[in-house]
Amino acid sequence: MKSRFLTLKPSGARIQIVEAGKGKDLLYLHGAGGHMPNDPLIAALASKYRVVAPLLPGYGQSTGEDGVRDMLDVTLHALDVLEALNLKKPIVVGHSMGGMVAAEMAAIAHTEVTKLCLLAPAGLWLDDHPIADIFSKLPYELPGLLFHDSKAGQKLLTSGVNMEDPEFLNEFLVMNARRLGMAGKILFPIPDRGLAQRLYRITAKTLIVWGREDVLIPPVYGDAFKRAISKSRLVRIAKAGHAVGQERPAAVLKVIRDFF
Repeated sequence: MKSRFLTLKPSGARIQIVEAGKGKDLLYLHGAGGHMPNDPLIAALASKYRVVAPLLPGYGQSTGEDGVRDMLDVTLHALDVLEALNLKKPIVVGHSMGGMVAAEMAAIAHTEVTKLCLLAPAGLWLDDHPIADIFSKLPYELPGLLFHDSKAGQKLLTSGVNMEDPEFLNEFLVMNARRLGMAGKILFPIPDRGLAQRLYRITAKTLIVWGREDVLIPPVYGDAFKRAISKSRLVRIAKAGHAVGQERPAAVLKVIRDFF
């Protein structure tokens, strides 16, 4: 994987772009936690596609978060990045918060987004199935929320570092404050910014993927997305939690290749 930077006009935001692989273009939009260390999903996708993975303002070395205030700003920012990247009819893949953004992009820009893959997307709220508040969680609680296999998930999140080590914890909290400050604009207090009323506008061929053991956003949300998007297929992957792409990267790659 390599990084480069893109400066958006007229805002001047400097956006970090992670790229890997060769083949058909695939745009990947990350979740609220950003990219994981040596992200297994990006690595798997890069074995068959040219993966282009921008980091939202407030993540990594991307700047410009002060100019992004709400869901519309985030969506238009993502569309501006897509246009500036000059990709050729990419598959747009979004995980969790990134799936929420990808769905908004497809609802607004029919011609720019024609192939859409939503990995356990946020964006809906079902009163009978509340979503856990990630903003109130401490680092050691995250593996159990994100992964079916929490021990393996902890290793992925930390590259094997002890999550209770004070040095790691200090660095994590500083970095997380910036990331969640950005994510909170569209996810806090609940991840509902009216997407349910716009999903009918999506005309892209859409693949929805969910981990069967997702405890953060329960799999029943997959059925809600499936009902609302006309040209969609829902696939559930066994032995996978919310971070379905990172926990089962080969399985996710297979369903994407089979569908598109």
